[in-house]
Amino acid sequence: MKQKPIALTLDTASGVPIYRQIVDWVKVAVADGRLRPGEQLPTVRQFAVDLNVNYNTVARGYLELERAGVVHSLRGKGTFVATAELHEDELVRASKLREMVTEFLSKAAEFGFGLQEIHSELAERLPREEGLT
Repeated sequence: MKQKPIALTLDTASGVPIYRQIVDWVKVAVADGRLRPGEQLPTVRQFAVDLNVNYNTVARGYLELERAGVVHSLRGKGTFVATAELHEDELVRASKLREMVTEFLSKAAEFGFGLQEIHSELAERLPREEGLT
């Protein structure tokens, strides 16, 4: 079964890791209907060749997509879009949060704050939920 090529353009200057760009593109393509439930994605090797990136980069992206429930893999058969629907507004929210956190961490690093300091400050400010510490 021949697969249609995936029209993904990577931005190597954006600062967003390549595997993350793959993940984000697939999520948006599923949300807007370019990729349909049950549709087979290119093999990791073929996608790596098509994008001119390392095999492990695509494998990492596919693994993250599988963990998020966006795709599922069948040994010897391939990787397929899962049947659960993603809503574009959820993707936009998640993307915006990721941007904000990245910007925050970058700014904190500029001022020399380490992860432990950031974590401590956030822990003091966030309300504690029952059963979580």
